[in-house]
Amino acid sequence: MNDDNIFSLEPIYSYTRAQALADGVLVDLNNWIPILESGYKYPVACTATVFAIIKQAVESEKYSNDYKGVIWDILWMSRAMPIEKWTTGQLFKVAIRGIGKRSIFTLKIECSGGDDGEPVLTIMLPDED
Repeated sequence: MNDDNIFSLEPIYSYTRAQALADGVLVDLNNWIPILESGYKYPVACTATVFAIIKQAVESEKYSNDYKGVIWDILWMSRAMPIEKWTTGQLFKVAIRGIGKRSIFTLKIECSGGDDGEPVLTIMLPDED
């Protein structure tokens, strides 16, 4: 193989954002908060792990959480409480009640290219990619 052609190879496999949304690996947060109301110009999704935290908070009988409220808090705090920034994203803290003794979570939001190269945002735990 000629070294000049290494970047012209076709990928063996790719997993698209649309597939991740369909599989539940990502959850489209704009189902609860439309893009124009979210404070962002681009679609926002979260990982299944973050959505499990949201779901647990909503299912807690001790607090009167609903999906829209918890998601709104996360979106708002992603803009209002950055604790570390980099070119494509940032870490932020948010209070989510109803998860047990723990109520402050550090999350990150990343901007990357969607399936067609368009900007998309993903909220995840700090150790997720």
